[in-house]
Amino acid sequence: MQLDFEEVKRLVPQRFPFLMVDKVLELEPGKSAIAVKNISGNDIVFLGHFPDKAILPGALILEAMAQTAIILFAVSNTNTTGEKSPIYYFGSVKARFLHPAVPGDQLKIKVVNVKILATGAFVSGEAFVDDKKISEAELVFSVKHE
Repeated sequence: MQLDFEEVKRLVPQRFPFLMVDKVLELEPGKSAIAVKNISGNDIVFLGHFPDKAILPGALILEAMAQTAIILFAVSNTNTTGEKSPIYYFGSVKARFLHPAVPGDQLKIKVVNVKILATGAFVSGEAFVDDKKISEAELVFSVKHE
């Protein structure tokens, strides 16, 4: 399954300048998702990180992984009862950053479901530029039902 930008916006609560997923290339509900973030020199974050050498902050790479996971959760937990979808919050992150991402790069984000519970979720994530892994993380989410 693929999702375009408008479909991504329907599933992710974040908005400009914090929407970190441009489209979903692959999505297997309950299992995994692969998404893309195109990094542009016009992204507002590069005004300060860093003015003389633009590098995408690691926190935003993690946010891209988290938003990809939120998309996976939303599609995996299709709500047919009319209830509001739950909100997923970061609980903890264990991450490694291996290489920088810069304007002109296309960040490919892969998340794999480890476990989804009523009160939380666990995923593993990786980010790539071309075929080079630039980051990996274990993400834990807590769930709030509205």
